[in-house]
Amino acid sequence: MTDTSTARAGRRAALVMAGVGLFWIAATAIGGWLGLDNRTRALFDLIALAGFIWALWLTYQLWRARRNDED
Repeated sequence: MTDTSTARAGRRAALVMAGVGLFWIAATAIGGWLGLDNRTRALFDLIALAGFIWALWLTYQLWRARRNDED
């Protein structure tokens, strides 16, 4: 993995984390403002959880790729 692709993968993981965080904050605020029921708000929480798990997976892949490059 080259330095450019490593940097690109790191940026992608960071953008996913930031985007999911902003989505979660916005969904929580808008859900409270609109008075959505707890079931709908829980759905947004689950979507955010899936996004964070995906970001964790991207970070893990980046870590493994960098570790393999050191060897």
